[in-house]
Amino acid sequence: MTVVVDQFGRPMQDLRISVTDRCNFRCRYCMPKEIFGRDFAFMPKEQLLTFEEIERLARIFVDLGIKKIRLTGGEPLLRKGLPDLISRLTNIQGLEDLGLTTNGVLLEKMAVDLKNAGLKRVNVSLDALDETLCRKINDSGVSSTHILKGIHRAKDVGLHVKVNMVVKKGMNEQEVVPMAKYMKQHAIPLRYIEFMDVGSTNQWDFRHVLTKKEIYSMLTQHFDLEKIDPSYTGEVAQRYRYRGTDTEVGFITSVSESFCSTCTRIRIAADGKLYTCLFAEKGYDLKKLLRSTNANDPIKETIRNIWSLRKDRYSDERTEQSVKQRKKIEMSYIGG
Repeated sequence: MTVVVDQFGRPMQDLRISVTDRCNFRCRYCMPKEIFGRDFAFMPKEQLLTFEEIERLARIFVDLGIKKIRLTGGEPLLRKGLPDLISRLTNIQGLEDLGLTTNGVLLEKMAVDLKNAGLKRVNVSLDALDETLCRKINDSGVSSTHILKGIHRAKDVGLHVKVNMVVKKGMNEQEVVPMAKYMKQHAIPLRYIEFMDVGSTNQWDFRHVLTKKEIYSMLTQHFDLEKIDPSYTGEVAQRYRYRGTDTEVGFITSVSESFCSTCTRIRIAADGKLYTCLFAEKGYDLKKLLRSTNANDPIKETIRNIWSLRKDRYSDERTEQSVKQRKKIEMSYIGG
């Protein structure tokens, strides 16, 4: 195994694979209904990577130093036969961790199958406990109660569960403290994510960002928090625990305190394109390469070259002007 580093010495360690561009939400944050309506043309099946192709790519990436893989979407639980893919990936020697990010709609139904297939952990997106607000944000009529049932079911079957909350000023900042109280009560780690300008359709504006500093100030009026040291190089969350407990609360601060300098993530989109940054404009077509050769060495060399030339520092360089000028890949294609 060869560890691949980019021009800034950042190793490639964390792979995100989007298994579908479809979702059962029309979320206000990444798939607004005005753009992704019910007549939106999602990818035909033949444009998606097959499970065999995903497994082949995963083995190649592990040979190049990848330690962790997370399955994303769209909504990954919509991909038919997903437990089969999970079983394939858990059998890859050298892969240390396999997780999945979901909106939780199908989690209660699928938790046992996911666990039995070898999945270790799930990150569940939930942006409000308030039923009316939750339905407004996901724009699909799904209640927070339904998502919470999936969260507790996953936890009951032995999956490690973490909840992600995107906080948008003027939308759901009033839910910051109630979410913390609920997750602390049930010993579920919570991550607050600053509202980011991923893609080009979520009408992002600096004025809508509630920063980590502001959220932290809200929390410390109710909780005694203590800082936790990073558990590995490249960890993006700033982690704390409620004093006297083992339950964590953390912050993803891409806007107010960027972490480009230690980023170790690489992404495969739903159509098989490789992206070296969540805010990338350009992808590299690995599907075409996969389907043109049975040899892995040319694919390894291509990935190695792409990463070694990587110079992404978007969050370091973000300005109001660059946000307006740059057309970025949509979240439904690239995942989180």
